[in-house]
Amino acid sequence: MQTHPLPQLPIRAAGPVDTSPISSTPAAGDDLDPIWAAVVPETRARSNDIHLPISLAYAERLLAAHPEADALLVRVAILLHDTGWGRVDEDRILSEGFTGDWRKADIRYQHEQQGCEIAREVLPPLGYDVGFVEAVCAIIDGHDTRPVAHSLEDALVRDADRLWRFDHAGIALASGWFGLDPATYTARLRSEIVPELLSEAAIEMARADLDRSDALLKTAVLR
Repeated sequence: MQTHPLPQLPIRAAGPVDTSPISSTPAAGDDLDPIWAAVVPETRARSNDIHLPISLAYAERLLAAHPEADALLVRVAILLHDTGWGRVDEDRILSEGFTGDWRKADIRYQHEQQGCEIAREVLPPLGYDVGFVEAVCAIIDGHDTRPVAHSLEDALVRDADRLWRFDHAGIALASGWFGLDPATYTARLRSEIVPELLSEAAIEMARADLDRSDALLKTAVLR
């Protein structure tokens, strides 16, 4: 299938940008429920049952800002992108995937490969054709380890994957994975992760979420 070429960065929004708390707009509809049902065991690893639904909600907000993107491709890819964590050595997820030079950890490559295998297992029986499945896998393969996005859809999935970290629920989980207190973690989000975002919409959402989370978690004092 044909994806949209990656625009000049940062990608400018063509539609409205919603910066309200993500809890106010959960992912809409039930069309993806058969996929969710097929990957329940994989959602139980590394808090994917929290990360993936929140990331899908962010993806749908990004799609509202980018109506030109292939919405189904982005939504399915973000739903499945981290399911591979459910098929790797769980003891190595935190010990290798979130310490040291974690972006290059072998366990991260493994979870991407396993995520592609899961997509190829669950999507065809649900009626998705081979071309669509391979487009999903092209995004999943490298979403953590590849330094560049290959398409608009790829970029939106990458941004949605990062955006959940800025909400207080993401901070509560991910700060612990990295062994950081919330104040140190939010400072890291501001200095390291905001510059990685590829779309102007994601940058706006991240900064609004981060300001709310810092205020809510009293990070100016609890540091």
